[in-house]
Amino acid sequence: MHKCITCGAELHPERAKKYNYCMSRECQEKNAKGLTMVAVGVNKAAEQYMILDEHTKEELASGKYHDQRRGSFGTSGTSGTTQPAPGNGTGTAVAPQRARRRPAPATRPASRPARQPWSEKQRRLALLYNEQGLRPAEIAQKLGLSTYTVTQIILSSRNQGKL
Repeated sequence: MHKCITCGAELHPERAKKYNYCMSRECQEKNAKGLTMVAVGVNKAAEQYMILDEHTKEELASGKYHDQRRGSFGTSGTSGTTQPAPGNGTGTAVAPQRARRRPAPATRPASRPARQPWSEKQRRLALLYNEQGLRPAEIAQKLGLSTYTVTQIILSSRNQGKL
């Protein structure tokens, strides 16, 4: 029969298969270790959560969970450059004809800064989800905002150099 390494109490055979300490509060506090979890975005519908152990670290390092919709995982690339969109080989920049049709942005008096219709937390979450490869419509659904608002958050951060 196996015994607890802390108090010496006998362990149930099923518990002894995985643990070398008993279920008493003192033994749990002394021996139990927390698990590190990692969220892996495996597809656009949901993330997969895994325990971060040596095997998972090796898989992450090998690129098994690399987001194939982006050029690199976790970064948005350098501003001012275009990265090819997957599948079609074209850039992600807006076509020049379309850019010319947009009206000039309205200017506000210098005395009052423009109030944005989103909170700082929503901005940070939107940028984080964008870095993970989610599209504006997906981000909007998660945050309860419109797709237009999420797009404005991302574009304003790019223009301010925060992305």
